[in-house]
Amino acid sequence: MTPHTHRARTVFIAGDSTAADKHATAAPEAGWGMALPFFLHEHLTVANHAVNGRSSKSFIDEGRLAPVLEAIRPGDLLLVQFGHNDQKHDDPTRLTEPWTGYQQHLLQYVAGARDRGAQPVLLTSVERRRFDAAGTALATHGAYPEAVRALAAAHEVPLLDIAALSLALWQKLGPEASKGHFHWLEPGESPNYPDGVADDTHFHPRAPSRWPG
Repeated sequence: MTPHTHRARTVFIAGDSTAADKHATAAPEAGWGMALPFFLHEHLTVANHAVNGRSSKSFIDEGRLAPVLEAIRPGDLLLVQFGHNDQKHDDPTRLTEPWTGYQQHLLQYVAGARDRGAQPVLLTSVERRRFDAAGTALATHGAYPEAVRALAAAHEVPLLDIAALSLALWQKLGPEASKGHFHWLEPGESPNYPDGVADDTHFHPRAPSRWPG
């Protein structure tokens, strides 16, 4: 008899710059999709199709969903996280409205995965680092997270509420400590950013000097 072989399942990611792989010239900026393999079972591999600057609409319009659906197989997972760029009111190529176009585009990812026997998972967008004068962490995505929650409930799609989880974490850490998770660098700290950078949207790995203990 032929020995049973276990096919590795693939976790596909469709998303924006907060999830995307980064080129060496952007280091130490990193997307969460780059770290995901370190937290998964050995029989799960990651295919990160997230791209900087894309919305749920532009990702489809540019033909980026098609190769994901061509490659996805029964039993695979498709993680879908958009919202940062769907808010771009000055860019009609990316803009969607939360309760109409945004949900309609997200449903294309859901239906595409299900049609191929894969499991779609909807993610609310990770929150930016923003605090008011009293030190309260602020939500930055308007109605988009609630639109994802409602869509997931209506269509029985698993939901990872990253917006709620990240907002709670930034609140717990506070304005200063939360900088350690974001793409903040002092001048001269990285050759890629000689003048430093203060980015409250994207991430980079915490340097050992910033680790607790």
